[in-house]
Amino acid sequence: MTNKAIAVNPQQPADFIEITLELLTPGPFDLLVEVKAASINPVDTKVHSSLKKNGLQQPRILGWDAAGVVVSVGEKVSGFRAGDEVWYAGDITRPGSNANQQLVDARIAAHKPRTLNWAQAAALPLTAITAWEALFEHLKIQDASADQNLLIIGGAGGVGSLAIPLAALRSPVKVIATASRPASAAWCRERGADLTVDYHDLKAQLAKEGVDKVDYILCLNDTDGHWPAISELIAPLGQICTIVENEKPLDQNQLKLKSAALHWEFMFTRSMYSTPDIAQQGEILKQVSQLVDEGKLQGTLSETLHGLTVENLHAAHAQVAGGHMQGKIVIAY
Repeated sequence: MTNKAIAVNPQQPADFIEITLELLTPGPFDLLVEVKAASINPVDTKVHSSLKKNGLQQPRILGWDAAGVVVSVGEKVSGFRAGDEVWYAGDITRPGSNANQQLVDARIAAHKPRTLNWAQAAALPLTAITAWEALFEHLKIQDASADQNLLIIGGAGGVGSLAIPLAALRSPVKVIATASRPASAAWCRERGADLTVDYHDLKAQLAKEGVDKVDYILCLNDTDGHWPAISELIAPLGQICTIVENEKPLDQNQLKLKSAALHWEFMFTRSMYSTPDIAQQGEILKQVSQLVDEGKLQGTLSETLHGLTVENLHAAHAQVAGGHMQGKIVIAY
């Protein structure tokens, strides 16, 4: 099988080109995977924007969400063999999943849910890991009480679409999600949100619902824009987690007065730094897979494009960059 990939064009970084890769050989901990489907995330468009601005010397293969079939395994891999169906979010420092074949560390992969097809499975890993780490490792909402609440800013996006049901499944907190359109609000409620509010003038919108403070806040878009409201709304001793980098300094004065905590979640930290607990991401995907197969967690696929082509990748990037995604867009190869 020819290993075709769609990569950022070093001569014209705004464009993608089709390239052919050499035969890939797994490292000691690697799986060589025949990719069946990959989804597009905001990180894809952000990396592409950076490459357009700063340039690159060689073609760069993007894509950090995939499902596929194991072709071969490295000598130190355990728990996987050729023919296994797997899913993973990958490593931002390595060539991505916009290719027919890809190498991925087995420790950050897991067996794909049996009840999902390739496109449905590819829509979940990155957002599931991000939501899980933010909620249960940083915010620790599993330790919350029933009289506490969680505000998810950006409830209808890829991460929010999983953070809502995961919070509802594994914590007694009241889940409040922001959604600016009726369809987005309905999407959030279907996934388990107890309350939805418009993110415009967030403090006033919450006040209308009788909410003047929030114990836990998960910010999934525009940290800079939402920061004044976040600082005011967070309860004393509250917990904040954001996945979006800030462009301006964040005023921490109110957080200090309230002894509130700010956490950063970046799903690629474990793989980038080969942390001692790197295999935790494989364990998270195992647990998510079980929840999916038990019917406790819904998929988030909203649109499927067919064929690994330059045109499809451009179309998918354009939709995600628009900033109004409901669920996830996937390219099935």
